[in-house]
Parts: sequence; C-alpha cells; structure tokens
Amino acid sequence: MKEYQYPVVIEYAPEDDVYLADCPLIPGCYTDGKTYEEALENIKDAIRLCIESRLAVGDPVPLPGLVEIAV
Repeated sequence: MKEYQYPVVIEYAPEDDVYLADCPLIPGCYTDGKTYEEALENIKDAIRLCIESRLAVGDPVPLPGLVEIAV
C-alpha cells in the first residue's frame, strides 16, 4: 500500500457549529465534523476515497509537493 501526505485545512464554522476540512490539492475533497479530531479523521477518509476512486478509473493522483516562495 502506497502512502501519501497531503496538506489539509481545518477551520471552525461558528454559524454551523462544525469544523470544515478541505484538501486543497484534491478538487472536491472536503468534509466536516463536530470536533477538530472528527473533522481530521473524516478528511483522512475522504482523501483515501478520492484516491481510490481516481485509481479505479485510471485518473492520475495529484502528488503533493512543496514550493518555496520568498516574500
């Protein structure tokens, strides 16, 4: 089994009282959770499902990378 590391963004949405989780490198890969920990586990599952889905139909899997920017 291949392992991937992807950055995720988790932020609290007070109007809905949930934590929103997003994987910016995989379009459409997002979820939520009542706690930060739940949102983190849910986004891991969502990323796994997105990757499995892409592999099943032969689509490329986005590869994470780092870019250095000087400001």
